[in-house]
Parts: sequence; structure tokens; C-alpha cells
Amino acid sequence: QVRLVESGGGSVHVGGSLRLSCTASGIDVGGKAMAWYRQAPGKERELVATFSFGGASNVEDSVKGRFTISGDNAKNTVYLEMNRLKPEDTAVYYCNIPLWNRQFWGQGTQVTVSS
Repeated sequence: QVRLVESGGGSVHVGGSLRLSCTASGIDVGGKAMAWYRQAPGKERELVATFSFGGASNVEDSVKGRFTISGDNAKNTVYLEMNRLKPEDTAVYYCNIPLWNRQFWGQGTQVTVSS
């Protein structure tokens, strides 16, 4: 059974930093791609960054220069390093992996940025 577990969310002030982690179980993430999405209140879920184990990574323009995505195949884990956080980064952040024509999601971790 595929399971994604996120951690690392919390409350910070503007300009602060957080590092989110997402660990997958039930699969080997080697050669696969994982992603971080976020959903703010009243808004649709949006893609933040993608990481391909053994391949390229990408960060959306809205967070480019502030967020970095990375992964550790040995730990089956993908990370999202978030710096210079802004109030508009406040959202629930979800880890995602597409497998076998399905989308698997974690439970989400709340990030709150206050001014």
C-alpha cells in the first residue's frame, strides 16, 4: 500500500524558513517523480515543485528563487526548502506521486506565514 507522510509545517513570520519532508512507503521512489502542491483557503490546489529521482527538478515561477525541492532516494523522501516566506505562501502543502494512472496524496501539512 502506497503511503505518503508529510512533516515540517508550522507557523512562521514573514521572511522565515521551513523545510517540509515527505516520506513514501510501500514503493521505491527510484526513477519516479514526486511533487509538492499547496492549497490556500478558498483556492484551488496548485503545483509548487516537482522532483524526478535521477532526473530534473522544477519549481514554479511563483516560488522560484525562494523554494528548493530535493530528494533522497535512500530515504524515499522528497524535501521542500522554503525561504523568505510570504503571507501568500500560507496553505496546506501536499505531497504527491503519480503511479499506475493514479494520483497518491499525503494528508497535508499546514504552513502559516504571519506578518
